[in-house]
Amino acid sequence: MTIHVGAQTALHFLGGSGPAGYYPQIQRTYLAKGVMMRVAAGMILVAWSGVLPLQNVFAAWPERPIRMIVPSASGGQPDTNSRLIASELGKSLGQQVVVDNRPGASSSIGFDAVAKAQPDGYTIGYGGFPLATNQSLLAKVPYNISSDFRMLVLTNISPNLIAITPALPVTSVTELIAYAQRNPDQLMFGSAGSGSTMHLSMELFKLMTGTRMVHVPYKGMQQVITEIIGNRLQLMSDNVTSVLPHVSAGRLRALGVTAAKRIPIAPEIPTVAEAGVPGYEITAWGGYMAPAGTPAAIVSKLNAEINKVLASPAIRERWLALGIEPVGGTPERFTAHVKAETAKWTDVIKRAGIKAEY
Repeated sequence: MTIHVGAQTALHFLGGSGPAGYYPQIQRTYLAKGVMMRVAAGMILVAWSGVLPLQNVFAAWPERPIRMIVPSASGGQPDTNSRLIASELGKSLGQQVVVDNRPGASSSIGFDAVAKAQPDGYTIGYGGFPLATNQSLLAKVPYNISSDFRMLVLTNISPNLIAITPALPVTSVTELIAYAQRNPDQLMFGSAGSGSTMHLSMELFKLMTGTRMVHVPYKGMQQVITEIIGNRLQLMSDNVTSVLPHVSAGRLRALGVTAAKRIPIAPEIPTVAEAGVPGYEITAWGGYMAPAGTPAAIVSKLNAEINKVLASPAIRERWLALGIEPVGGTPERFTAHVKAETAKWTDVIKRAGIKAEY
């Protein structure tokens, strides 16, 4: 059995230290203990004979701060969520977890940075909805979601809320469908850009209801909200926390949440599925991943520690109050989620003829 470990971790495990010139001596010394080592491509390869416990190789990890790459700018939900996770995870691991924002190209710049990082457990990254859509939306992406990443844990899901201008003579999802069918291409909905959850939420709605509405992309959702309040656009689908204050103030009218079930912070609002479009569901989601090749022992440790963080009141209570559902689970669960979401949105994007340019 051969495993890859960083030089510092291996030296710590073997009880040694020193420059690269010491490695041959280490190799000779520890053959008797069942460990054979050689240096290749900057890594130490350890051929294991089963004499010593395998988990001890990574017992010293982490020995230094961990970088958490967030593929979006500061201030957005992925960044805010990640900084909260990073703070709690750092306490749990006993090392600082430093957020590194890498925005741009529909998260592709950040995803690529994770894919190309050393698989030593000292770089992880936030993986969200664009993981499932970029390969269909963009002409080319510099990474492969199947082979370049090791999923760690799905941390959160959050639905959107479909809302309209009160000037529109519609009070329910079924009435919206009927109105749109009577008035093809007359209703305009806004989003924060082609391929966003705000955009694809309405494209899925159109496909499932046979309606025709016009998409108007903006640089940010605040502009969209302003336009709908001013009745220059008619509707939108945005995250619950952005929309609810305007609904409560009477500036917007809520029709349905896009999740499979009602949300605790607004239980009176039906889901779109129960309000007239059976099977309809879209949520924004996020989790953490590591570069492919990250040792299984470190993946297991990160998964366990992030699951502990998700169960803590510091995360759970705050997120639920914002309409964000903490998830958790195994790396396999997150891998399956990304695979299912990729298949779903690849089909929607193809049928709707959507392309994004960055």
